Amino acid sequence: MLSYNIKISGERWEEDYQQFLNRNLDCLRRVQEGQAKYADSQDWLDTRICAGKDVLNRILDKAGEIRENADTFVLIGVGGSNNAARSVVEAIAPRREGVDPEIIYAGNTLNPTQLKKILSKLENRSCYIECIAKNFETLEPGSSFRILRELMDKKYGKKAHERIITCGTVGSSLDRLSREQGYDFFDFPSKVGGRFTAMTNVGFLPMAVAGIDIQSLVAGAHMMQMLLHAKRGKDNMAYQYACLRNLCYQKNYQVEMLSSFEPRFRFFYKWWTQLFAESEGKDNRGILPVTGEFSEELHSIGQFIQEGMPMLFETFLDVKEADDSLMIHADGLPDAFDYLDEKDFADINRAAFDATVQAHAERLPVSILQLDRLDAYGFGQLFYFFQFACYISCEMMGVNPFNQPGVEAYKKRMFQILEEK
Repeated sequence: MLSYNIKISGERWEEDYQQFLNRNLDCLRRVQEGQAKYADSQDWLDTRICAGKDVLNRILDKAGEIRENADTFVLIGVGGSNNAARSVVEAIAPRREGVDPEIIYAGNTLNPTQLKKILSKLENRSCYIECIAKNFETLEPGSSFRILRELMDKKYGKKAHERIITCGTVGSSLDRLSREQGYDFFDFPSKVGGRFTAMTNVGFLPMAVAGIDIQSLVAGAHMMQMLLHAKRGKDNMAYQYACLRNLCYQKNYQVEMLSSFEPRFRFFYKWWTQLFAESEGKDNRGILPVTGEFSEELHSIGQFIQEGMPMLFETFLDVKEADDSLMIHADGLPDAFDYLDEKDFADINRAAFDATVQAHAERLPVSILQLDRLDAYGFGQLFYFFQFACYISCEMMGVNPFNQPGVEAYKKRMFQILEEK
């Protein structure tokens, strides 16, 4: 079960936080009830809409076919179309040789060197590809899909379409192309924005192909949904998190660092960064999301945290149960590390976590989100918690959580340059 703990020092901070909790409960109520003005973006609020039994069964059937016939699965997508799946696959996929297909990520770069590496890797592989694009207008996945279709045609000829899967909005050009070519098409929910699609077709198929228990993932998200919708007052932990974020923002803390001593959160950081940067960063407002991979970055960014400009607050991701063990044994050599004899790295990592939280909390606002264990159920809880909290936080900040007008600025200029060339 996910838990949330805040560490803020000083009577003034605690008093301000309690006042903030008391005066913003209307924001929580509006998010729990859903808002008509965002009706075209809120289907993720109820996991039963996009992650029902029929949806999961179709995903599991397709994943079974792929796992039986291929050793490689290529996910073509960028941002919200791949971040959720990648964060789970890279963290907890079993990766049993000869059993679980390797997941390769394309459609997230325009660099020819990287694209050629992918093509070279696939030459002698048995593969399926999936292109995920809501409206099929984004250059990165569109261009990668073109070169990968060419590869599939060369490898499989007239049967290539049987190994090509697409996920897009019904009625989009990708939908039309799929019907014309015979690609297996999954709908990208029209009322869910890309960064909110963890519990939809967008995230499910790559996870299932990699051997992730997507039913457990959905169960974790649904449990969190029930909890956050049931708690109507100040004890709602997503509301508490959103309140602390906005209080820090009002006190001129303009950066939030999401930190952890668990390296397997590396790609989850990307998902979290996009969620908050794209949702809040508009109208000259927003908290800049950054991440800290500890303990490594304690030897770099840690210096700034302890003695640099006081501009950031920190949220730690923690996992209660260590799922592995490695002992350090005495070897009799005088290396000055005798104090580590017969200690477990799990305990050493926990000591480093506790010490870092204590040190950082003496200087800046700190909070801790703790999972019981790092598994599919836990990831489901995290996805729903942060999506729900982001919605509340945007409501407090006075910005639309679901649009991203600034993203289009570079695209218009890029298309103009390409047309001129």
